Amino acid sequence: CWEVRKHNSSEWCHFIRSNPDCRLDGGFLDYLNGVFCVFPPQLLPLAVTLYALWLLYLFIILGVTAEKFFCPNLSAISTNLKLSHNVAAFSLTSPLHGVTFLAFGNGAPDVFSAVVAFSDPRTAGLAIGAIFGAGVFVTTVVAGGIALVKPFTAASRPFLRDVIFYMVAVFLTFMVLYLGRIRLGEALGYLGLYVFYVLTVVLCTWIHRRQRGDGPAPPGAWEPEMPTDVEEPEPSGTNSGDYGEEYRPLLPSRESSLRILATALSPLDYRKWRRKSWYWRLFKAFRMPVELVLLLTVPVVDPDKDDLNWKRPLNCLHILTSPLLCVLTLKSGAYGLYQIEGVFPVWGLVTLVASALALIIFISTSNEEPPKYHCVFAFLGFLASAMWINAAAMELVNILRTLGIIFQLSNTVLGLTLLAWGNSVGDTFSDLTMARQGYPRMAFSACFGGIIFNILVGVGLGCLLQMTSSQPLVKLEPDSPLVWVLAGALGLSLVFSFVTVPAQCFQLGKAYGVCLITYYLVFLCVALLTEFRVIHFSSP
Repeated sequence: CWEVRKHNSSEWCHFIRSNPDCRLDGGFLDYLNGVFCVFPPQLLPLAVTLYALWLLYLFIILGVTAEKFFCPNLSAISTNLKLSHNVAAFSLTSPLHGVTFLAFGNGAPDVFSAVVAFSDPRTAGLAIGAIFGAGVFVTTVVAGGIALVKPFTAASRPFLRDVIFYMVAVFLTFMVLYLGRIRLGEALGYLGLYVFYVLTVVLCTWIHRRQRGDGPAPPGAWEPEMPTDVEEPEPSGTNSGDYGEEYRPLLPSRESSLRILATALSPLDYRKWRRKSWYWRLFKAFRMPVELVLLLTVPVVDPDKDDLNWKRPLNCLHILTSPLLCVLTLKSGAYGLYQIEGVFPVWGLVTLVASALALIIFISTSNEEPPKYHCVFAFLGFLASAMWINAAAMELVNILRTLGIIFQLSNTVLGLTLLAWGNSVGDTFSDLTMARQGYPRMAFSACFGGIIFNILVGVGLGCLLQMTSSQPLVKLEPDSPLVWVLAGALGLSLVFSFVTVPAQCFQLGKAYGVCLITYYLVFLCVALLTEFRVIHFSSP
């Protein structure tokens, strides 16, 4: 599709609409059709400028969602389930089962992109490049950024476990690429390895709880004491339910439901607005529409508050808006708009059921005291915020790909840079936000634990679905030596962390972060020079 610029400008629109390679997977807006069909060729710079501004706003959406909604609900879930922050970073564990909810939330764009790419043999290499590229980015830039933002002591045994499993996954993928094909048994082996990884996490957590007697224990090498919010105050505000919290009256007073709703939906603290600088006000003005929509659709549970951030009218409204958000953003609204028996849409059924449930909760609860099942809203808020991050990341991937086509970038570079960066945006914002809020170990565990899910489930499930639909194997023949550069760089970055982190007694500071980010910049330069044939490597 990137060859569209080689044609005459009068043929751009017809080329985009007639070429199957120009169809964007997922997303709500057709950026290619917009830039090549809606805008005339003379206004192409204007279209690129508008797309760049929309790209920046997508970053704002991701940042606000992760900071004020995703991380607070994750912390509430961890508190309610009495999990260690290291375990909560990628799984819900008990002696019976493990559910990788944060890994699925962070890895949804990666896995979805991999499944779609593996469905077409021509783009299977793009999936490998994107998974490897995202792996290098997360284990260097994101992990290094966490160490720069908040130096900390890494959990020794969970870190070593995750790095070893990830190195095994990278080695298996390297062998698959070397052989040039993946069979049914190998695809099932990817999924089986992830199941074994989850069981290992469950077993380690069970042993750890048995050792400390399921009771409070002083912080040790496994799980040091987590910093409190007082040690890391947020300069730009607190969680979504804290707007104007410092001005709450000392004596509680009964407020009407309408006033509670209006106060809870206000993203602006007027007293703080008056004493802040002009550029803070400008940035806040850009954030307010996003915050208002998120407040309407995503509940937030705060265990640190006496009322757990219970806002009865708003939480009852969330019973309606959050499920609607999920069905209308899943698969870009395809499931929500589907009509049952060709008559009644799914979103209509969700509206009826959710409205009845919201009415029952509103009648059976009070404004002053949260119900016993209020913790369920943390799961609902986590799911809704994850869907927001996934939808925004999908739009970001599509607009990045469009910009790549405009500037005539190849698919290999697209997978290595734009697609990998776009798919890693959710991990980046979520992990750095957790680190800034005082949970660097949770964020660091998510870096290595989450991408295990991406590579094992992404490659395994993507190839498995392709086999069941067409043939008993999938051919993976790298068409560029850049794939080997990617595999080697990812393996080397894991070996570097595997050696240097224990050598530092798991004390990770700014020097470690600077080394990782420098490593990624060097890798990126080598990869680009290889792609543009400045550096030549012989393929195996």
